[in-house]
Amino acid sequence: MIRSQIIGSGAGLPERIVGNEFFSYLIDDADEWISSRTGIRERRFVSPNEATSDLAVRAAKAALADAGIDGSEIDCIVVGTSTPDMILPATACMVQKEIGAKNAFAFDLNSVCGSFVFSMDTADSFIRSGKAKTALVIGADTYSKILNFEDKTTCPLFGDGAAAVILRAGEGDTGIQQTFIRSDGNGWPLIQVPSSGSRKPVTAETIAAKENTFYMAGKQVYVFATEAIPELIQTVCEQAGITPDQLDWLIPHQANLRIIDSVSKKNHIPKEKFLVNLQKYGNTAAASVGLALDEFRRNGTIKPGQLVLVMGFGGGLSWGGLLIRF
Repeated sequence: MIRSQIIGSGAGLPERIVGNEFFSYLIDDADEWISSRTGIRERRFVSPNEATSDLAVRAAKAALADAGIDGSEIDCIVVGTSTPDMILPATACMVQKEIGAKNAFAFDLNSVCGSFVFSMDTADSFIRSGKAKTALVIGADTYSKILNFEDKTTCPLFGDGAAAVILRAGEGDTGIQQTFIRSDGNGWPLIQVPSSGSRKPVTAETIAAKENTFYMAGKQVYVFATEAIPELIQTVCEQAGITPDQLDWLIPHQANLRIIDSVSKKNHIPKEKFLVNLQKYGNTAAASVGLALDEFRRNGTIKPGQLVLVMGFGGGLSWGGLLIRF
């Protein structure tokens, strides 16, 4: 059986570190207020002249170096992002140029914070069908470009970043074992940038009303996540013929420690099995789970033979999971 196996991974992070105290203009005792509610201590923001593709290229080059391959060996590039450099062309094509992936087809995918999982599932489908042998998957976002810095319920939550994984067709037990992706369009209004496309084009009036910035109905999204993710865990495990206690690690979307705590309790999975780095990076949207995967793979926490469930959720509403044996 052909499986998509991870042969390399990498991260692309801005240099600028932004601690919780940055938001003191907006929140009294900002560090305590933010960390107690989310677990976030700091995040990274890009500089004014940096864009999503810059971080994506950085992550891609790191993954190529880790895999020990050249860009010309890539057949397929999928960039998951909801903050592309521009509405067109695809950010993936910009990455393609910069890494010399002359033999690849490239496109973007937007499932908001679930984009990395959806992109991995898509690349896995290309590999299993035989349409690609080696795929580069990137999750990258620069939410600092679209945040409303007067909204204390959203702006302290997010950071910028990119993560890349290289998948290659292989045989054996390792690689992606099972995937699951779902969407519920009834929830699309809960996470949006109202003035950003053809429905409500950006105008001076929408900018003045801050309708060109990120909006999230936090309480409703929390309810969605704490219901959808436990069900996702059970479904993926059942489809793979295992039980949740057989998972070595879980990598959840790095959004909020309270969500992770709730999922841990609902599924009776020890909190210690959840790999978390959101305290350093905040919610990096499409980069979130990829950054955690890369960090804990590289530092040896994730060991060969272990089963890891990677989970994402976000706007759309969309959610999904990947069961991977390393």
